[in-house]
Amino acid sequence: MNVLGVCNRDMNFVYVLAGWEGSTTDSRVLQDAITRHNGLKIPVGKYYLDDGGYINGEGFLAPYRGIRYHLQEWESNTRAPTNKEEYFNMKHSQARNVIERCFGLLKRRWAILRSPLFYPIRIQG
Repeated sequence: MNVLGVCNRDMNFVYVLAGWEGSTTDSRVLQDAITRHNGLKIPVGKYYLDDGGYINGEGFLAPYRGIRYHLQEWESNTRAPTNKEEYFNMKHSQARNVIERCFGLLKRRWAILRSPLFYPIRIQG
């Protein structure tokens, strides 16, 4: 099951959309979230950081594709960014790490979220 979670810098979830099949693309779930009547709203002049499953668009910033990104790639001081794209990806990864921590805390609190579904979708409905 796909879950779209949006959190702020204070590690509070500000929007959650769940229920899409696991095979649905991230961009389809996002499109649904922003077109719903009470869906995801992007404050004027602000943007959300998203991951490589999305594209850059109004209100959203994705990392450069094909450029080093993950925090473990930046741990050693000998691997400093060599250009503006690497620098952007490093800062993007550091900032987006907040959502990873939010989901980690959620999964620690609710153990059922760490496991596959116990019942087929047809039974859950």
